[in-house]
Amino acid sequence: MSKTKVYDSSSIQVLEGLEPVRKRPGMYIGSTGIDGLHHMIKEVADNGIDEAIAGYASEVKVYMLEDGGIRVEDNGRGIPIDKHPKTGVSTLETVLTILHAGGKFGEGGYKVSSGLHGVGVSVVNALSSKLIAEVHRDGSCYRQEYSKGAALSKITKIGPSDKTGTIITFWPDTSIMSEEPFEYEWVIDYLRHQSYLTKGLKTYVEDQRANKSYSFYFEGGIQSYVKHINDNKEVVNGVFYVEKDVKESQIEVALQYTDTYVETVKAFANNVHNPDGGTHLTGFRTALTRVINEYAHKNNLLKEKEDNLSGEDCREGVTAVILVKMPDPQFEGQTKNKLGNPEMRGYVESVFSEWFSYYLEENPAAAKKIIGKVLLAARARKAARAARDNIIRKGVLEGASMPGKLTDCSNKDPKESEIYIVEGDSAGGSAKSGRDSKSQAILPLRGKVLNVERARLDKMLANNEIVSLIKALGVGIEDSYDLSGLRYDRIIIMTDADVDGSHITTLLLTFFFRFMMSIIEGGHIYLAKPPLFELVKSGKNNNVLIYDEAELDIVIDKFIAKRKKDGSKIDSKDERFRQAGFTEIKRYKGLGEMNAEQLFDSTMDPENRVLVQIKLDDAEKADRIFNKLMGVDVEPRKNFITTRAKFVKDLDI
Repeated sequence: MSKTKVYDSSSIQVLEGLEPVRKRPGMYIGSTGIDGLHHMIKEVADNGIDEAIAGYASEVKVYMLEDGGIRVEDNGRGIPIDKHPKTGVSTLETVLTILHAGGKFGEGGYKVSSGLHGVGVSVVNALSSKLIAEVHRDGSCYRQEYSKGAALSKITKIGPSDKTGTIITFWPDTSIMSEEPFEYEWVIDYLRHQSYLTKGLKTYVEDQRANKSYSFYFEGGIQSYVKHINDNKEVVNGVFYVEKDVKESQIEVALQYTDTYVETVKAFANNVHNPDGGTHLTGFRTALTRVINEYAHKNNLLKEKEDNLSGEDCREGVTAVILVKMPDPQFEGQTKNKLGNPEMRGYVESVFSEWFSYYLEENPAAAKKIIGKVLLAARARKAARAARDNIIRKGVLEGASMPGKLTDCSNKDPKESEIYIVEGDSAGGSAKSGRDSKSQAILPLRGKVLNVERARLDKMLANNEIVSLIKALGVGIEDSYDLSGLRYDRIIIMTDADVDGSHITTLLLTFFFRFMMSIIEGGHIYLAKPPLFELVKSGKNNNVLIYDEAELDIVIDKFIAKRKKDGSKIDSKDERFRQAGFTEIKRYKGLGEMNAEQLFDSTMDPENRVLVQIKLDDAEKADRIFNKLMGVDVEPRKNFITTRAKFVKDLDI
C-alpha cells in the first residue's frame, strides 16, 4: 500500500463558524431526515417559547409555506439588533451565525429556558439554503437575509413597527436535508404540548399547502394536560394541582387517578420532556407513597399492623405531570432525558407532600376513592405476585426450558436471530418447514391471545399463549423484566391479511405496549406483510406477488403498456387482464393456504419479504388508542368504528 501522503499541520482540518454543522448535521439535530427537519422547527419555535416562559411573549405561530419553507413568529421582545461588543456585528447576526451564542448563559437573558447551549437557531441557519430574519422592536422593523449560515447583507431597517417580536423564515438546504415535506400533525402535537406546559400561551399553526389551521390555548396548563391524557378513561377523582415557587425555582404538579392498571407520569424541566425522569420524579414518587400511607393509617383505612402500601401500589392508575422550572438545569447527556439537579428532589417532595396532604384532608370523598383504588391494587398485586412466584417455582418462565411449541433457530447470537409469531398451527407448520433454520425461530399461537388491557399479571400468567411468548423472548415480565435478555433482534408478527389477523396483531401489540414497551422503543417489533394476490403468467417462474389492491392495478397497467403497441382502448377488466399476459389471478385468503416454499419466498425470505417496523412516535396518542380500542368502555370504540366505516373499501365478513 502506497504511503506518499505527508501527515503534517496541513492534514488537520479546522472547521470555522457554522462549517461543523454542515459537515456533521446529525451531531446537532439528530438526523437529516424527517426527524431532523422537524427538529429545525422546534429549535426556532423554542426561542419563542422561552420568551413566553420568561413572561415576555403570549403567542407563537408556525406557518407551513406552499414552497416548502417554514415561518415562525413570536410576539416577544425581539432579538437585539445593536452591535455585539465581542463580535463586532449585530447581536442578531451573532445569534444566527455563531454556535453557543444566545441569551441562555449568565445574567440578563433568560432566567429559565429550555435551551442550554445556544446552538439552536444558528444550526437552523447553517442547514438552510435561505433564511430571513425579521425583528420588531423599539418602534422599528429590521430585516436580514442569510444563506447556508452566512449573512448576505447587513441588517436593514425597513420601516416603523407598532409591535415587538421575532419572525424567522427558513427553507432547508435540500443538498443536506431530506426533501420530505414537513408534517402538519407533528407541528400540531408539538405546539399542543408547549401550550399545556406554558400556561396562558396561545400557539397557532397554519398549513398553507392544504389551507388548514389549528390553535391552542390552555388556561389550565398541565391540569388540562392531565385531562387530555385521561380522555376516555374512567377517573377516580378530580385533578389535583399545585404551583409553588421555591427559591429561584417553580414547581407544578397535576395528578388524577383512573381505573386503569398503568402508571402514566410525565416529568418536564423547563418544558423539556425527561423520559428517564430524574430528581424531580424521585421526589414526587417518594412523597406520593408517604402521603397515601400516612392518610390511610390516620383514617383507619389501613390496619396498623398491616404492611405499608408499596410505591407500586400507590402509583397504579395514576396520571401525573410534573413540571419544574429553574435557572440552571443539569441534564444527564445531550438528549436531556434525565434531570440531575439534586435540590429538585427536595423541592418537589416538600411541595407535593404538603399540598397533596391538604387535598386529601379537604376532599374526603375523593381521598376515600383514591385509597380504595390503592388498596385494591395492593390486594391484586399480592395475588398476582403469588401466581407469578408459583409459576416461577415450577420453572415455567425459566429460559432453560423453552415452550414446546417453539421451533428455535440454531444461531445463539440475538443480533443474527429473529422470531416469527405465527397465527395458527397450519401456517406455523409451513413456516417451520420453509424457514431458514439458522436464523429464524417460529412460535405458532393457537387462537387469539388474551386482551391484556384489562388484565393483571395473575390472569396473564394463566394464559398459555402469553406465557409461551414471555418465555420464548427471554426478557421476563414486570419486576423481573430485563431487556438485555432478549433472545431475538427482530420479533415479527405474521398473521393473515384479514380482520381476524388484524385483531390478533392488535392484541399482541397491546401486550408489547403495556408490558414490554422498551422492545417497541428499541425497534425490535415488525409486521410481516403477506401477499394478497399472485398473478400467474404464461411460462415458468414468471409469477408476480401483489401486496395490496392499489398495487394490483398498477402492475396490470404496466404489463399492458409493455404488450400494447397499437394504442387501442381496453375497457373491460377481463380484457385488461388478458392483454396484460396473465393466465390466472390467485387471491390468498390466509397464510395456511401457502406451502412452505411459497410462504418463505413471499413473506419470510429477507431478500424478497416486506416488513413494516413498528415505531412509537407519540406514546400518549398510542395510550389513548389502545384504551379506546381494547378497554372495557364500549361507546368510544363504537364511535371510532362508525366514524371510520366510510373509509373501508372492501370488508370480508
